[in-house]
Amino acid sequence: MPGVEVTSATSSRGKTKAKQRYLKRKKERRKHRPKAAEQQNKRLLASRDIEDIDGDVTDTSQSNGSQSPTLPDKTKRPKKHPRLEDEVGSAMAVDEKEPPPTSLSRMSSALDIAATLPSFPLPALPDAPSKSDLALLGLDQALVDAEIVSPSTVFPIPTGKEAGGTRLSERTRRRLRDIGITELFAVQTALLPFLLPSEEGSNELYRPFNPPRDVCVSAPTGSGKTLAYVLPIIEMLSDRVITRLRALIVLPTRDLVTQVRETIEVLSKGTKLKIGTATGQHSFAHEQTQLVQDQTNILRGGSSKIDILVCTPGRLIDHLVGTPNFSLQHLRFLVIDEADRLLAQSFQDWLVQVLAATRFQSASSTSEDEGQSSEPSLSSLFPDGFSPTFLDGLSQPHLPAFFTEHKASSCQKLLFSATLTQDPGKIAALKLRNPKYFVVQGSEKDRSESKLLDIVMEKFSMPSTLREKMIVTDPSQKPLIFFYIVHTYNIKNALVFTKSAESTIRLVRLLDFFETERIRNSDSSPLVVRAYSSDLSAQERKSILEQFKDQKINILICSDLISRGIDISHVAHVVSYDVPIDMRKYVHRVGRTARAGREGDAWTLVEQQEARYFKRMMKDADHFDKINRIKINEKDLAFFLPHYGVALNNLKDLYTRQG
Repeated sequence: MPGVEVTSATSSRGKTKAKQRYLKRKKERRKHRPKAAEQQNKRLLASRDIEDIDGDVTDTSQSNGSQSPTLPDKTKRPKKHPRLEDEVGSAMAVDEKEPPPTSLSRMSSALDIAATLPSFPLPALPDAPSKSDLALLGLDQALVDAEIVSPSTVFPIPTGKEAGGTRLSERTRRRLRDIGITELFAVQTALLPFLLPSEEGSNELYRPFNPPRDVCVSAPTGSGKTLAYVLPIIEMLSDRVITRLRALIVLPTRDLVTQVRETIEVLSKGTKLKIGTATGQHSFAHEQTQLVQDQTNILRGGSSKIDILVCTPGRLIDHLVGTPNFSLQHLRFLVIDEADRLLAQSFQDWLVQVLAATRFQSASSTSEDEGQSSEPSLSSLFPDGFSPTFLDGLSQPHLPAFFTEHKASSCQKLLFSATLTQDPGKIAALKLRNPKYFVVQGSEKDRSESKLLDIVMEKFSMPSTLREKMIVTDPSQKPLIFFYIVHTYNIKNALVFTKSAESTIRLVRLLDFFETERIRNSDSSPLVVRAYSSDLSAQERKSILEQFKDQKINILICSDLISRGIDISHVAHVVSYDVPIDMRKYVHRVGRTARAGREGDAWTLVEQQEARYFKRMMKDADHFDKINRIKINEKDLAFFLPHYGVALNNLKDLYTRQG
């Protein structure tokens, strides 16, 4: 029994060692398996390469006298790849009697076949068209032929009896000198000769058989666009005999309406012209009595108390629809100022209705329909100095065929803007007649393709006397930065633009608190700051604007309500407290200063998260290099920081009490 136990233990130990040796060998095989597989793949590839170049190697060795390479034993070669077996089998199946061709012979035959085939270029993507080519596609020929005028062009107004190329009457030239205007600016020198007749005293008010061309004018803000259309209107209408509504000027805001009316009244002094406005500032019934002579009897051709109407589009439509005898049939001039803004807004489809109202009456409209005699009298035929435009007031049977078939409206459309839109759809809606484009842009060089591209791609032109600056700031420090530049750079007679009426009121209150704290222990006087926004009534806005013009207000903080067209000569600074949303708004904002050849500064406070957008916007307009960046350190702000903290607390308390 003891012997059996020994034998059993011995066999158990032997089995354990055998198992350990087995596991060790298995581990070694696993360790070397990747290398073995890699070596096997290399041998397989080598065997394929040797088989492919077998004939080539043999021929080369014979020509060079060297020994042929020793091939490995076929029995020791790895098994051929199945795909190779299929390719070789298919090649041998072509002709079993002939031996398989070598790789060299196959290559030679392939080259012979390739030599006989025609050669074609490889496919390639076409070059992308340039931005300039894309911009010129579908461009109106009238814009291609635009007359480009240098902004530095001026023309002195002659003092003698001769017009001297201005085509203005002696009375108008004398009136211009009386109000201090001694020379014409670029847009005026280009437009006056085009709109006025070549000979003084030969004004043809209506031209139904040779209608005038329409005009589109794109010029920088402050370049004198208002005077460019007011002077021709006064010159053409000053000799009128009967009062008719012959000039219609459409503007986007009430403030612009007031400004343009004042300009017309000053320049038309001494004439019998009557000017009216329609903005909704007064009651509708009051405006009706100011515009129309007779509202009881329906009269052909209407009844007008005024020669020139300056209005906003919404109120204009109200009178077209709801005022009896308010007619645009005698219209000679249709002026659309700030055209890009007006065309972008529908206002009850005002443009379609206005254009329809300027057309002649249809052939079906007879005198009997309006309760008048069907037989026209001589006065009804020629009521306005033998003007053929009033022949449309007759029923068709009483007119020669030539008059009824060939007459056209004499209404001339004049479009003005600092950023005149190039949208073909909006321009087409105006139904312009053989339009003539005038563009005030560039230098005194000759017209070139680059200038045309600048027009089409809206490369905006700024006054040469404008200095532009930007400051990148943290949003929490923007009011403090604003107070710093106001006092460091002595910013007075300034317009400050914010993004909304609410922002305007908040900034005015904060600045008032800051000024109160700043002068607490000093002898200096506080800045006079006022808000100008749509929240104020028309009378309040007018009063504030008058005080600012009289320099009783140092800083006027406003929304974009005032950014278009308002001409205040003494504005020396424009501050964009909030970054404008697009380049057009920027152009109109900074255009409130550096007007009529005067110098001015434009400041833009850019928040850090807005810096990339503002930079891209300026680069797209090719304008970024014209803006000077100003950096302000914390040390510069240290003096104003205590006053700013008190102002913030006071503003917080104010809104807490109101809440």
